Amino acid sequence: MSTKCLLFGIINNDNTDDELRELKALVESSGNYEVLGVVTQRRPQPEPRYYLGKGKLEALRDMVNRFEAELVVCDDELTPSQQRNIAGFLETAVTDRTGIILDIFAKRANTAEGKIQVELARLKYILPRLVGRGTELSRLGGGIGTRGPGETKLEIDRRKVRQRIKELERELDAITRHRDVTRRWRKQREVPLVSLVGYTNAGKSTLMAALTGSERVGDPRLFATLETTGRRVDLLGGGHFVLSDTVGFINKLPHQLVASFRATLMEVREADLLLHVLDVSTPGMEERIRTVEKVVAEIDDRPRLELKVYNKIDLLSPAEVERLQMILPEGIMVSAVTGQGMPELLTKIQELLFADATEITLNIPYSRGDLVNLLYDHSQVLQRKHLPSGIRLQVRGSRPLLERVLQALSGEDNYYE
Repeated sequence: MSTKCLLFGIINNDNTDDELRELKALVESSGNYEVLGVVTQRRPQPEPRYYLGKGKLEALRDMVNRFEAELVVCDDELTPSQQRNIAGFLETAVTDRTGIILDIFAKRANTAEGKIQVELARLKYILPRLVGRGTELSRLGGGIGTRGPGETKLEIDRRKVRQRIKELERELDAITRHRDVTRRWRKQREVPLVSLVGYTNAGKSTLMAALTGSERVGDPRLFATLETTGRRVDLLGGGHFVLSDTVGFINKLPHQLVASFRATLMEVREADLLLHVLDVSTPGMEERIRTVEKVVAEIDDRPRLELKVYNKIDLLSPAEVERLQMILPEGIMVSAVTGQGMPELLTKIQELLFADATEITLNIPYSRGDLVNLLYDHSQVLQRKHLPSGIRLQVRGSRPLLERVLQALSGEDNYYE
């Protein structure tokens, strides 16, 4: 049997009706909840004590009684005191957008790293809300935002929570150091890193499967991907890059999650190229672009190479695709499901990654097969010819890589043309 639920929020320059529709999708995605109604109020700022004004709060209480609602959800993150005050006034469980998102993350986390990250964010969220026991705490979310990996009892004191937070932070620091080692190894090998970023459910995982040839099918649920995965993508003519998928972003993404997922999101910071994946089939694309750019800037505000990938064109008519191509000439139009636009996307990625590449011809002795393999792995081999003295390769690659090969060949005769 589904849990009866009501939503509420304010409408102003920062909050819109679209966000409340998104909140409804979040609540329904988090579990077996039936959203029966929405209460909104136009006001510039939330009321400090109860978030809503008195009249709207009474209207919300009337709806709670009429529908026998078991949970009410606010579109913004409530302060601990607001959450307690509203729960006392309505006499029912109260949570907010942050609590709902934390609950979804808790259900989606599969790996040890993901579970650590989610538990850390969850504990940082509930810590300031642990001010009582029993009935008072049970109304602060009814379990929403408090389920998932690790300790689940609400009757946990602040000292134990702080101790657990420190333990989890140490574990995440160890994960971060391990990732740093991997990234340094990749840099030394001259392997470019391309990271997928985008709003949740934009189709990043489906796009990754299409580019890497894997069999993974995209999951339509919100936040289906929480763990970063990296896969090799080979380019025509030689060379390759590592493609990394990341957690989807969303408007008002809880700061606890951004902090807890810092080890995962460092893939974004270290990327040589960001592929910003956008769902062109859903209204509100400009707002989603701003949301993603805001989160990326929180991770690292340095200028970076970025390519917008307009996904899901298979859901549009040919006329709509043509119109988008005219008003959005800078990006690449693709369908990760049908494969449309994928060759063009790979060509553009190769151009951007190797824009500063140098082209030279090398004569490599047969005894240095390691250098031949290195060039095939990390550069574009344009021409190959077998000679009595060795292999002649015409290659196009990054300057640091070619300098390394030239240094290795410095003792050979006629190694460079």
